[in-house]
Amino acid sequence: MVDFYVGLFLASLIVALFTTRLYRLLLWYSMNSLMLGILAITLSLELDDAAMMITGIVTILLKAMAIPYVLKSLTQKFGFVRQIPPKIKVHYAIILVPAILVFTFYLAEPITHMIHSNANYVAVSISALFLSLLLMIEHRNVAPKIIGFLSMENALFLLGITATDGMPMLVELGIFFDLLMAIVVINLLFRKEEAAV
Repeated sequence: MVDFYVGLFLASLIVALFTTRLYRLLLWYSMNSLMLGILAITLSLELDDAAMMITGIVTILLKAMAIPYVLKSLTQKFGFVRQIPPKIKVHYAIILVPAILVFTFYLAEPITHMIHSNANYVAVSISALFLSLLLMIEHRNVAPKIIGFLSMENALFLLGITATDGMPMLVELGIFFDLLMAIVVINLLFRKEEAAV
């Protein structure tokens, strides 16, 4: 079941790369975060880790519901363009995505020898990190760049919960604090872009 959720996590990120509408991008980010939250809850039940269970529930509430809602309301408030065509052409992106996936599996091979359980999830996390970076690079608008940044945070969170069989609660709280700071920065970026328009 964990493999299924990890696969959906990666698939939602890949689909987000090819999305040309802003609200659909928010939907795919929400699905990505939802899969991450369900994965954290599933792993917490397997490991009997109450802290990870709380983190999974907070991830679903905050990242899958609250952040997409706030971003959607901000785009409506500031009147952002809903069409977000990427700078990289589709046929180049179709070549880039499998290349990134293959490259990261080779990159993570030395690490996977040290980890006996969930070894492939490390490679998936690193590939999700690179795909999120590609999402940030391929758009001119600020909103997809923000989604890419938040997806990078999701990839790091996936790496933390799968590679270490659960993270300490202090680390999880640190990540959520970073996310809170990111929301403040996002609001400032939206205001700056509105002033530029």
